[in-house]
Amino acid sequence: MGILSAAIVLVFLAGATLFYNRLVTLRNMVKEGWSGIDVQLTRRAALIPNLVETVKGYMGHERKLLFEIADLRSRSLRTEKVAEKGEIETALSRSLGSLMAVAEGYPDLKASQNFLELQKELSAIEDQIQMARRYYNGTVRNLNIAVESFPSNLVAKQFAFVQAEFFALDDADDRQAPQVSIESQK
Repeated sequence: MGILSAAIVLVFLAGATLFYNRLVTLRNMVKEGWSGIDVQLTRRAALIPNLVETVKGYMGHERKLLFEIADLRSRSLRTEKVAEKGEIETALSRSLGSLMAVAEGYPDLKASQNFLELQKELSAIEDQIQMARRYYNGTVRNLNIAVESFPSNLVAKQFAFVQAEFFALDDADDRQAPQVSIESQK
């Protein structure tokens, strides 16, 4: 009986060790994913002052929008909470989109080589942010599944592993289906 008990204890310890190591790996992947997002958001934040400065000379009537962009950038750099950063970054993306739309009304600005380069760089950074966000959210999903699933949830509780937050950069209005009205033509 002593050998059987020792074998059961060894199997239990080996399993617990495997689950623990898997949870550590997943937690570190989440940290790595967040780091990737942070790098891209920092790149975008560094680009924004140049963009604002470039358009400021052309857009005399858009001061409110430029102030809003600067304020959102500042708030984004100060916050570290995933959900709050997601909300601020969504608002910042929306404001940058508005800035680009308003820029369409300024032919001299659209012809500016500096503005065109900044616009191209901003577009590339936005693509990188989306890729980093997808990677991060995938690692969060994997960690959360491991934290909730049996038997790894027992190890997760014992060693205080918790679920991570997803990083959402979307607008609730974007998720709603468009309203389509079909009227009969007579």
